[in-house]
Amino acid sequence: VQLQASGGGLVQAGGSLRLSCAASGRTLSGRFMGWFRQAPGKEREFVASIRTYTWYADSVKGRFVISRDYANNTLYLQMNSLRVEDTAVYYCAAQEDPTSFSGSRPTDYNYWGQGTLVTVSS
Repeated sequence: VQLQASGGGLVQAGGSLRLSCAASGRTLSGRFMGWFRQAPGKEREFVASIRTYTWYADSVKGRFVISRDYANNTLYLQMNSLRVEDTAVYYCAAQEDPTSFSGSRPTDYNYWGQGTLVTVSS
């Protein structure tokens, strides 16, 4: 399985961006997929995940929306009302185990995209 993230860039505070993550190799239907981010000098942190339902970090709840297109095997992250503190490299990830009930820890995931940089200016 290969994951290719895209859509990052420079945006002003209050603006929006949509990240995409194209999965190839085989379908990931029924498995957790998620977004994490890592700011300079900080640990990788959970942003959002999706399986049947969606989960969000408190810091992005109400501003970010995770979704997936099963037909195209693509994961999305719509980011609205962006803040300077959202600046980070964003990574998409996917799990192998279709029976997993956990999707908020980096160690839950088997496959990772290369990351896409999001910079929010004040």
